[in-house]
Amino acid sequence: PDIDIIDRCNLTVVHEPGQEDLIEFLKEHKVHVIASLPCYSSANVNQQRGSGVFDRSISALLALNEAGYGVEGSGLVLDLVYNPLGAFLPPPQEALEDKYHSELQENFGITFNNLYTMTNMPVKRFADFLHRRSELSSYMELLVRNFNLDTVDNLMCRNTVSVGWDGKIYDCDFNNQLGFAVGSEKVFDENAKNVEDVKSLDELIEDSIKFDNHCYGCTAGMGSS
Repeated sequence: PDIDIIDRCNLTVVHEPGQEDLIEFLKEHKVHVIASLPCYSSANVNQQRGSGVFDRSISALLALNEAGYGVEGSGLVLDLVYNPLGAFLPPPQEALEDKYHSELQENFGITFNNLYTMTNMPVKRFADFLHRRSELSSYMELLVRNFNLDTVDNLMCRNTVSVGWDGKIYDCDFNNQLGFAVGSEKVFDENAKNVEDVKSLDELIEDSIKFDNHCYGCTAGMGSS
C-alpha cells in the first residue's frame, strides 16, 4: 500500500487469550509495529506498569524478533517508545536509543529499528496521578515553558490518523483516548467519521485538527511525535 499502517502495540497483549495469532497477522500484512517499553530495566518497567510486565514485554519482543520484526533485511519494522517515569521531559533521543540497543541486545538478544522518546501526556491516568499529587499545574507550566516551534511540522496530527477499535478516525492517539474524533465537535460522538465513510485520506483535509492542553506534550523539548 502507499500508506504506512502502524500498530501501536501494548506488548503484553501478545500473551492474552485469543491473541495467539496476532504476530503472524501483523507479519502477513507487513504492519509497522511501534511498541511501548518505558525502560530496559525490569525494576523501572514494573514500577510504572505493574509486576511482571517487563518479563512479558521481553517475551513478546523475542517473539516479534523470531517472526522477523526488527531484523535487518526483513522489511518488518519494530520501533520502541520510551517515556519518563514522572513529571519531567525525556532525555535526548539519539543517546537513549544507543543505550536501548546495547542493553536489549546484550541482555536478551533483542533487536529493533528505532526508539522514540515520548513526553507523558497530561491525560487520563497520568493526569489523575498528577492531580492527586497537586502537580498538574506545574507540569503544564513545564510543557508550555518548553514549547518548541520546530516540532510543529513533524507532529503526528500533521501526517498520521489514528483509528479506534470501532473504526472512528482521530487526529492522533491522544485525541483517540479523549474521544475527540474527526468530523464532530462532540466527545465520543457515535456519528463521527469512520474509516468506512472515507475512500481517501484527502477527504479529511478540510477537517480542522482538534487541539487542547495535552498538545503541549507533543511540542515540548525535542517533540513527541
